[in-house]
Amino acid sequence: MIRNLLGLFGSTILLSAMAPAASAQDMIDEDARWSIAIHGGAGTINRDKITPEQDKAIRAALGSALAAGSKILKDGGSAMDAITATIIILENDPNFTAGKGAVFTWDKTNELDSSIMDGSDLSAGAAAGINGAKNPILLARAVKDKSPHVMLSGEGANQFSREQGLEQVSPDYYATPYRLDQIEKLLSKEVSAADVDYKYGTVGAVAMDSKGNMAAGTSTGGMTGKRWGRIGDSPVIGAGTYADNRSCAISATGAGEYFIRLGVAHEICARIRMRWPVAIEEAQQTVPKDEEGNYTYAIHASEFMLSDEEIQQIADDVIAELGELGGDGGIIYATPWGQAGYSFNTAGMYRGRATSEGEASVAIYGDE
Repeated sequence: MIRNLLGLFGSTILLSAMAPAASAQDMIDEDARWSIAIHGGAGTINRDKITPEQDKAIRAALGSALAAGSKILKDGGSAMDAITATIIILENDPNFTAGKGAVFTWDKTNELDSSIMDGSDLSAGAAAGINGAKNPILLARAVKDKSPHVMLSGEGANQFSREQGLEQVSPDYYATPYRLDQIEKLLSKEVSAADVDYKYGTVGAVAMDSKGNMAAGTSTGGMTGKRWGRIGDSPVIGAGTYADNRSCAISATGAGEYFIRLGVAHEICARIRMRWPVAIEEAQQTVPKDEEGNYTYAIHASEFMLSDEEIQQIADDVIAELGELGGDGGIIYATPWGQAGYSFNTAGMYRGRATSEGEASVAIYGDE
């Protein structure tokens, strides 16, 4: 099993040799470890703003999406397939804004964004400002797998979607009475979207499969009342989505402009990637030496992992910096060592996680 050797320094275990820097693939042992985390948006999500019926429906939706992704991973499927299946379920649920139930622009149209990334080879696909595709995450994946590009936008992306044979819907598919009421209130009062929206309904999923491969995906209907073709962080690789087998997988939700400015998804992964070899070196310094001044044993990279606390601290630090800029929202993460979790600076975040170790949970409020 992968172990944190910081807890083993008092033992007499000897490791054969000091290992050079390794990739996440080298760090994964032969056990079928997997993990997944999902989100359905963050924001001012308080108990007094959600009815018991809404609470139950949202938890059921999160649970269904989490179960679908978990089954694929448990059966040995890929992280890419797991997050795709998970996000499709959330896109089809009007409790969120990524497909059915997407918010409206200032012109009372829908402009959806999505992105997906494979941590094994850093391949990625994204679509921005699209409509017509029932499931934007499938369009993002098609861009990744079947085009030479990373991001397509607007009518060109819509054309590509049709050419790939993806299921198309009419504009009224996305509309719900609640979202129509939102945009009517905004237009009639000419107030900012912040006065109408109390949460961000972007959806996302991150996962590590049993082969140690990472994947991340994000999908959104955007921001109520957005104008001039505004694009947020969700389709931006490195801001709203990032995956790298050497560090982590991230999906974000929140005030997109701030996530873009800070490059939140990539920033967290980069800090984890840079922290790991430093942590190994720090741990090596604590190993006793023999009479000749040589370490009595060498810490092997394949047996070393960053702790839950270190991962959480890195994520929390970046979200704190986001807050200092004026942004709010949150992220979900998965790591090459099987951890899955979240960090957010809002009152709540629709979220869930499951691992091969038996953990499975969904939550809404910040105090859960």
